Amino acid sequence: MTNGSRSVRVLVVVCPDWAIVAAGVALDVPAAVLRANRVLACSPAARTEGVAVDQRRRDAQARCPDLVVLNHDPAGEARAFEPVLQALEALTPRIEITTPGSCAFATRGPSRYFGGDQALAARAEQTAGGALGDRGPVRVGVADGPFAARLAAQRASAGPLVVPAGASGAFLAPLPVAVLTEAPELGERHDMVDVFGRLGLARLGDLAALPVDDVVGRFGAPGRAAHRLACGLDPRPPATEPPPPDLTVALELDPPIERAEAAAFVARAAAEDLLARLAERGSACTRLAIGAETEHGERHERVWRTDGGFAASAVADRLRWQLDGWLAGAHRPTGPLTRLWLAPDEVVPAGGRQLALPTTGPGAVDPVAAAERAARALARVQALVGADGVRVPEWRGGRGPGERVALVPAAATDLTGPHPAARAGWVAGPWPGQIPAPAPALVHHPAPAAEVLDAAGHPLVVSARGELSAPPATIRTAGDGETPVDGWAGPWPCVERWWDPTSRRRRARLQVATTTGVAHLLVAEGGRWWVEATYD
Repeated sequence: MTNGSRSVRVLVVVCPDWAIVAAGVALDVPAAVLRANRVLACSPAARTEGVAVDQRRRDAQARCPDLVVLNHDPAGEARAFEPVLQALEALTPRIEITTPGSCAFATRGPSRYFGGDQALAARAEQTAGGALGDRGPVRVGVADGPFAARLAAQRASAGPLVVPAGASGAFLAPLPVAVLTEAPELGERHDMVDVFGRLGLARLGDLAALPVDDVVGRFGAPGRAAHRLACGLDPRPPATEPPPPDLTVALELDPPIERAEAAAFVARAAAEDLLARLAERGSACTRLAIGAETEHGERHERVWRTDGGFAASAVADRLRWQLDGWLAGAHRPTGPLTRLWLAPDEVVPAGGRQLALPTTGPGAVDPVAAAERAARALARVQALVGADGVRVPEWRGGRGPGERVALVPAAATDLTGPHPAARAGWVAGPWPGQIPAPAPALVHHPAPAAEVLDAAGHPLVVSARGELSAPPATIRTAGDGETPVDGWAGPWPCVERWWDPTSRRRRARLQVATTTGVAHLLVAEGGRWWVEATYD
């Protein structure tokens, strides 16, 4: 979106705290959206209580006991954003989406039609605000290039913020260099931005004032992209030629498809074909048009942008989000889907990727091929049972075995990249009252009731000091009857959410091994016992 060294004028529409708004929670309610047990987004009410992005769940709830915790749902966010996109299509048909809750388009044609950038920005704010209603605010910014326009939109408080043409560098100069961590054009390069700060580059203007050769010599290609952003330019030189038309992949669906999951499965195969063609040319696609057509001729197309190149699973996810919003929206099609197409809108030289080293010896497995087979199998299962029917484990904090691991929808997780929340030890920090290792093999849901008796046949109780009234002698459950206890350990008492009178809990856990060779984890609460888990 540049011409020479000058950037094309871009209008960006931002719906702040979109993850909260899309979940249907009012912004005056303290709420946070979590991914991998860390805060991904939070409402203004939660921020006033000290909740911040990237905090652990435990730290966020400690700062705000009344925090409403929501799971990350990118598909739901995309569906909720579809009415805003449909309304903005009255201004221009070519709207670019990076993430749900934010979109952009070039202003050259629409600005001339509506009487200038200021009038266009006011019309865009009115149109998007009308589609959103009173669910949340809308911010609009116009500047040279998407980075400056996005920052202008985020800082627009009383009406749209329009940066004059050629003044984006001056607009960006006083902003802190830390805003580069919010630039999707740089990816996850927080380490480089931290180095900028330690070198004394506090503002974007300080970075822009440095010779570009010096920045490239120290930081390489990412440093060059950061320097261009600080100067108000696009992160890479312009693509001077349109993508070759032979890269477009179109599929005729016979029989027609009515479900978004099935269409996403078909689109994944088309995306793999497209990416293979790009790889043969040493290219990558950073802007992709995804379209669908029904048997009645109804068409729906969206343009998606990514600055790292699309993966096949990412294309399938975006198609599913797009079709979910179309098929469930107010302007839903009247027939099933008969055609899909993927059309690269911007092709750039590929930056390359690091391949895994193959294993050798008997039974050796190619890790790249194994990952591709697993991804195809996952897409197939999602097409059969739905996107939310496939779940992956993530480590969470907690004291009980049923609290440490949670199953989250695979559609809400980027399985193409590192998934640290799936690694043991991801959740650190003390959990007083946590049972020691090893963890039980089976967690019961719901937990069956039990009776724990002493040698005299009296029920065991746990005192306020966390002590047992007597050693356990037998346990009695509905399925196994009365079984003698061969050994025991504990109890491990804990008081959870002690600061909240309505949800505070006092529990004690006890490990017992029976004479039948079975070991259980028992939990006591309110004078009653349950079998929480069973050891293998």
